[in-house]
Amino acid sequence: MGAAVFFGCAAIAFGPAAALVLLTVVAEPLRVIVLVAGAFFWLLSLLAASLLWFVSVQLSGCEDAALLLLGAAAAVLLQELCRFACFKLLKKADEGLATLSEDGRSPISLRQMAYVSGLSFGIISGVFSTVNILVDSAGPGTIGIHGDSPYYFITSAFLTMALVLLHTFWGVIFFDACERRCAGGLGLVVGSHLLASGLTFLNPWYEVSLGPIFILTLCTSLWAFSTAGGSFRNVLKCLSCKQEPEGRVMLYSALQVP
Repeated sequence: MGAAVFFGCAAIAFGPAAALVLLTVVAEPLRVIVLVAGAFFWLLSLLAASLLWFVSVQLSGCEDAALLLLGAAAAVLLQELCRFACFKLLKKADEGLATLSEDGRSPISLRQMAYVSGLSFGIISGVFSTVNILVDSAGPGTIGIHGDSPYYFITSAFLTMALVLLHTFWGVIFFDACERRCAGGLGLVVGSHLLASGLTFLNPWYEVSLGPIFILTLCTSLWAFSTAGGSFRNVLKCLSCKQEPEGRVMLYSALQVP
């Protein structure tokens, strides 16, 4: 039973992310590099948040709920700060690649970098947030035996999946807002990130926290889809699986056959 719960929750939490990596990232070496770079910047934010938490606990001498809320908010702000640093670095890399290319264009667009870096932020964040839960789900023991919720593992898996997707969408929106210097877009990304983190404090009332988080995920996905230039017409074209006929140029010889 423990193995079934472990593999089931792992598939729920990281199944969509694994599919995205396999289908859209691994075939392109530059995207793999961006994936690793994004994970590195998220780890920098985790290190900074850990140091800040350690100093705060040592100075206050306690770990109350107010300090935990402030620590979560600080961690969110540090993540977005590192996302901005990642944008600046990838922007410089994009300009360098465009300079080195023969046609003056970068082999990977900034929107693709935004998507891959957001995906890496989500994956590494999900790994660190749920790896201990997955280990405990393998057993031994039975959750809920002392009156706790028996849905802890599966709701944690769904929550991790939502946060991975949210980070992916936030990456697309954040990079576009930075490129256009839109302060409103940046503020909405940071605000929705704070909201999603704050909703997790409502657990174990999972119906109160998980529902709004998935609604936020859906709204953010539509926002990111629109930001990336998507349209309903493109969705219908993709679902119809119809390919446009390739343009062909026919050359006729000016010589006349005698």
